[in-house]
Amino acid sequence: MTSSIADRSAGSYTTAGTVLVTGASRGLGHALASLYAQAGWRVMACMRQMPPEPKASMLPYFLDVGDAASIKALGKALEGEAIDIVINNAAIRGDTGGLDSLAADDFLEVMRINALAPLLIARALRPNLLAGRRKLVVNIGSRAGSLAEGTVDDDDGDYAYRCSKAALNMATVKLAQDFQRDGIAVISLHPGWVRTDMGGPDAVVDIAQSAQGLKALIDKTTMAVTGSFRAYDGKTVSW
Repeated sequence: MTSSIADRSAGSYTTAGTVLVTGASRGLGHALASLYAQAGWRVMACMRQMPPEPKASMLPYFLDVGDAASIKALGKALEGEAIDIVINNAAIRGDTGGLDSLAADDFLEVMRINALAPLLIARALRPNLLAGRRKLVVNIGSRAGSLAEGTVDDDDGDYAYRCSKAALNMATVKLAQDFQRDGIAVISLHPGWVRTDMGGPDAVVDIAQSAQGLKALIDKTTMAVTGSFRAYDGKTVSW
């Protein structure tokens, strides 16, 4: 069930700001939401599966990023709420078997969730960002979507995931251009190969390390770096 805004007004909180995180029920999204909550931020934690006992430090909101109507409903529910930072984290991996096992429905689902949803969310929450202080959209991308670096040391057969993250990179650049006149910065961040359900047990980056690195970058982001693509350790990633 969607959180009641009437019961959770901004006036009830003394915070550093308000951040909305998608895919916040587990993995990197949960780690980022937790870090911001610990730092005194008002955290809007968006997820498909609502927790039976929500954390007092987070405001849970139902959101299915694969459903355009759900994204529109979230925007409607949050009308009048100032949001400083939107973190588009929710994503899926899809098929990894290469060209032979590529299926149209799977490919389109990955594109819809990983590339289209962040655009729809940015559009739906643009008024909220305009009312906020930080005015920042963060797209959690991946080096796997880099045309220059994505296959240098990685030959996984995840066509859909790579194409979706490459598309998200272009979405970041386009949004940065469109939102510049509003003073809203838009960036893409690579979290590293993180040990999560998606990344698997062989991943080399601890989830806490990734989340802390990403938050440090987010906290320092200004309009001077809008449209940029960086990794959790601060290094620039080639498009």
